[in-house]
Amino acid sequence: MEDIHTIFLPETNSTNAFLHSYKGEEGRRLTVLWTDFQTAGRGQGTNAWESERGQNLTFSVKTSLENLPARLQYVTLEACALSVRETLSELVGDLTIKWPNDIYWCDRKLSGTLSECTLFGGKVTGCIFGIGINVNQRTFVSDAPNPVSLWQILGCETDRKTLLSSVARRLLAYLEVVNRGDYQTIHAAYKHWLYRAKGLYSFEDADGVFRAEVADVKETGPLVLRREDGRLSEYAFKEVKFII
Repeated sequence: MEDIHTIFLPETNSTNAFLHSYKGEEGRRLTVLWTDFQTAGRGQGTNAWESERGQNLTFSVKTSLENLPARLQYVTLEACALSVRETLSELVGDLTIKWPNDIYWCDRKLSGTLSECTLFGGKVTGCIFGIGINVNQRTFVSDAPNPVSLWQILGCETDRKTLLSSVARRLLAYLEVVNRGDYQTIHAAYKHWLYRAKGLYSFEDADGVFRAEVADVKETGPLVLRREDGRLSEYAFKEVKFII
């Protein structure tokens, strides 16, 4: 049984939804589903993901985990983000990870990930990562504020299947690190590549706009910001917005 089993569908409602109900066991470690078009693709929360048919890389990865405590499930998202960033960094520079999961080229979004984990008995038993990478799309028409594609950066087309294979191989390697319990190696690498990791920038929370620097990302996921007056503020996802 191979470590990575890849499935292609010309169209599906959602690659994540497909893998939720998929019972095949072909992949010993990872089952990867990619498609030319999702009729109901989505990002985090209620966000939609704009992707022109056949131009970008939209896929999901299903995996099982070994002995990962539920409270540390965020390390799986870190592993996924690192895998995508490393793959794309072979093609372009200036890539960072915008908390919690987006891959940014300069100040523009190149990729995003939706992570859904299954918990049982205080452990993470499995995860499905839904990943979108803007590859060959030339223009974006939705109200997404700052998308960018590899084509817009490079001026040429990129082979999507090659990208997919590279991300899957890297993710497999990072998940082996997770299964060994070496969470700090992944967490340290994730923090090293954080978007706007140094310097004061503008953010917005429920109380309004303020200036702060990134002080930390906790191993459980929250972002910690240090305001200009030195106060520390901790945020879960969607509780604070980067002003770009």
